Amino acid sequence: MRFFILFCLLFSFLEAKIEAFNGNTIVLEFNKSQISHPKIGKKKLNILDHPRDKTKNILLIPIKYRQKKDLTLNYIYKNKPASIILHIKQKNYKKEKLKVSSSKVKPPKNLLSRISKEYKEAMKIYGTFTKKRYWNKPFINPLNSKITSDYGNARIFNKKLKSFHGGTDFRAKMGTAIRSTNDGVVVLAKERYYAGGSVIIDHGEGLYSCYYHLSKMPLKVGTHVKQGDIIGLSGKSGRVTGPHLHFTIMLGGVSVDSQDFIEKVNGLFE
Repeated sequence: MRFFILFCLLFSFLEAKIEAFNGNTIVLEFNKSQISHPKIGKKKLNILDHPRDKTKNILLIPIKYRQKKDLTLNYIYKNKPASIILHIKQKNYKKEKLKVSSSKVKPPKNLLSRISKEYKEAMKIYGTFTKKRYWNKPFINPLNSKITSDYGNARIFNKKLKSFHGGTDFRAKMGTAIRSTNDGVVVLAKERYYAGGSVIIDHGEGLYSCYYHLSKMPLKVGTHVKQGDIIGLSGKSGRVTGPHLHFTIMLGGVSVDSQDFIEKVNGLFE
C-alpha cells in the first residue's frame, strides 16, 4: 500500500486538504512543470526530481513535532495562485520515564559552552541544502533489530526534564555494526555530550541521517558511503540508560519519524 499523496495527471484541486500527523513527512508526487513556486508561509520549498520516474517531480514536506495548527501550501498552477490545506493531526505518542546520570539532566556549568557549541554545529549542518542528491534507491534501517522506543515519545528524565524523543531507538548490543541507511557523505563524526559517539550523513537536498551513542566511529568527515556500509559500532555513550542505537532523520532542518519517512519515500519506487 502506498502511503504518500499521489498527484496524478489531472491534478485535481477538488481535494483541497491533506491530512498528516505531527512529526510525519508529507510526500507529494506530480507531473513535471505542473506546479511552481511552492511555499508554506514565507518558507520556500524545493521541487525535487522523482527518484524513479523522470516525468515527475516531488515535494518532501516535514511536519514538526510541535506543529499544532494547520498549514497552507501555496503554489502556482497554470500561471494562477492555488493552495492546499495541510491538516495537522496530533498523534497519540507514548510517555516514557527514564533514569540517567544526573549530569545529563543538569550539566555542570563548565560544560554548557561545549553543549551550546555542539548544538549550533548540528543546526548549521541541518540547515545546509546540498544541491546534489546522493541516494537513488529505497532506504533501509541501520540494523535489523527490535525498536525499543519510537519517535515522538514524551520523555521525563529523572522525574524532572521533559522532552520528546526525536528519533527511533533500536536494540543493539555493544559493538553491533551500524550501517548507512542510504548513499551519502559523512559530515560529522565525533563524540558529543548528549548524543555520545555521533555520525551524521548528508544524503543531499536537505536530507540527513543521524546515528547516536556509538562506541566507535571509523569514518572521517568527507567520506563517501554507500547504502549498507558500516559507519560505526553501537555503544552506550552520551545520555543513555544502556547500549542501543538512536537513529534520526532530519529533513529541511526538522526531525521526523524515520520509519514513517522510509515507508513513504520507499513508496516512490513502487
